[in-house]
Amino acid sequence: MIRVFGKQYSIRRLFFFGGEGLFLFLSLVIVVAYRHGGEISASDILSLWSRLFLIVCVCLLCLYYYDLYTFRAGFNYVEMTIRLLQALGSASIFLGFLYFVFPVLLPGRWVFLGSLLVFVLLSSLWRHVYIWMLRKEWWTIPVLIVGSGKFPEEIVREVRDKSDCGFRIAGAVLDKLPVETDAYSDIRVFNSFSDLSQRVTDTGAEEIIVAMDQRRGRIPLDELLNCRMKGLPVLEGETFYEELTGRLSVDMINPSWLIFRKGFQKSWLTMTTKRFIGTCISALGLLLAFPIIVLTAICIKLDSTGPIFYRQERVGRSGRTFVLIKFRSMRQDAECGTAEWAKKDDARVTRVGRIIRKLRIDEIPQMWNVLKGEMNFVGPRPERPQFVSELTEKIRYYNQRSTVHPGITGWAQINYPYGASEEDAKKKLEYDLFYIKHMSIILDLYIILKTVKTILFREGSR
Repeated sequence: MIRVFGKQYSIRRLFFFGGEGLFLFLSLVIVVAYRHGGEISASDILSLWSRLFLIVCVCLLCLYYYDLYTFRAGFNYVEMTIRLLQALGSASIFLGFLYFVFPVLLPGRWVFLGSLLVFVLLSSLWRHVYIWMLRKEWWTIPVLIVGSGKFPEEIVREVRDKSDCGFRIAGAVLDKLPVETDAYSDIRVFNSFSDLSQRVTDTGAEEIIVAMDQRRGRIPLDELLNCRMKGLPVLEGETFYEELTGRLSVDMINPSWLIFRKGFQKSWLTMTTKRFIGTCISALGLLLAFPIIVLTAICIKLDSTGPIFYRQERVGRSGRTFVLIKFRSMRQDAECGTAEWAKKDDARVTRVGRIIRKLRIDEIPQMWNVLKGEMNFVGPRPERPQFVSELTEKIRYYNQRSTVHPGITGWAQINYPYGASEEDAKKKLEYDLFYIKHMSIILDLYIILKTVKTILFREGSR
């Protein structure tokens, strides 16, 4: 397993990604060799290296944007082929524009288009092989869940939903058998903590995950110590859950877990760099989006009565409030004194508002809040004071969101759909806590990259 941004990824996924990049590069070399009469030297490859590398990077990025590195349950070959052709079509358009502006980058006439035919064949075969590897569970770690309550069931469901996570539930040892649940339907379940090492042998597990709603007086210390002394890794359920899902389970973690774990570091260099990057992106974004801003303002004014911009009080860092600026997407009388969650197909949304929400254009004016220092480009979404007050009383650790500047986009926004309930707020908090724990410049850049993907494919808007 490899860890990136605090999450665990199967080494198999790195192998798959690297293999596809290699096949793409080989496709280009094959076409270049064909254009040279079947002969090509190392010096020819070196002279074209930078231009071929550009093609590889653009194609891999397009494959990522079309979700071709995510294998969910129900993912089929027809959908995969369609997405593959769409991704390569987008790469062709982008590279065509790039070559028109910078002809010096062109690796040779018909090299890229010719290599696409070879790559489609090689990539399709490679993906069929990878899916076969998934079904055969190559490089998959079997784990034994030791626990009690609902937490083991939640981990089982998460592993089952993520078919390419690199783990397989080999069995579960519970203090009592579950009642009326299908979570353990295809898993060996034991209802005694005694002779735990034998359970490991019976199931073929290579790791033990301890997941208990309440540990006091229930955790089998002697049995777990015996397994650990035999060289078997023993992991806390809370840590395993964090690395698997990219969020912290607020129901399971306690304050001591947060206090003694690594992370939550906010160095001066990191915070300054975040501020610098956010300011640059916001300034450039406002400049490039100026024509869109003018057009949107005109459309809003013609569509409904009321101001162009919507100003609303939000809670920022350290609980300080500020005025958030967005394009108005609802009727002027949308709220009559009380705060309301936005709903799906909300009747209060105007015709223009429905469009700019889907395209996320309504968020553009928030870049001004970033320039003023009230927000960062990346961070937890700022909430209204009334919601913050209510959720702080109902949800553990909710007030910890305000330890960093809020953002236009964030880890919760790219991983969880639009939320409009207390339960959604809790799920988003789990992602926000993960972000605060692992906050870094690299993670911010990844979030920005994923946000562009979300906007292009209109995911999560309401």
